[in-house]
Amino acid sequence: MNELNIKKTITLNAEASKVWEALTKPEMIKKYMSGTEVISEWKVGSPILWVGTTEGEERVKVKGSIEKMEVGKLIQYSALDLDTESIDIPTNYVKATFELIPKLGKTLLSVTEGDYSRVEDGRKRFVEADGGWNRKLDALKAFIENKR
Repeated sequence: MNELNIKKTITLNAEASKVWEALTKPEMIKKYMSGTEVISEWKVGSPILWVGTTEGEERVKVKGSIEKMEVGKLIQYSALDLDTESIDIPTNYVKATFELIPKLGKTLLSVTEGDYSRVEDGRKRFVEADGGWNRKLDALKAFIENKR
């Protein structure tokens, strides 16, 4: 079976340290992710939760754990979107990796997420997540570049 991995790159007009802050500070994340709060200690092995409001009710929307971390350079976590009807078992979690590459005062942000071919309803989840990443990265870019 062919792997189903989302791969996105975006150039942000900001130093890597500013991009890192936007990716890891809950108060910043909330501003570009439609009020979603991310809760984590940002340490390998620690949980990561995305908490949002649906129909007036606050609840965990995505849960996972931090797998790799190089401060200012790389974050990798595994996660399960609880808005899907997928069973909460390890094989339904996908890995997301964010890599920051400084480029002359700008930052190239590379995001990879997958492998959706190995999860329940993988094709459907892949398509939904792919479109979601386009919106998230556009929102992140607008937030970072207008913040300066």
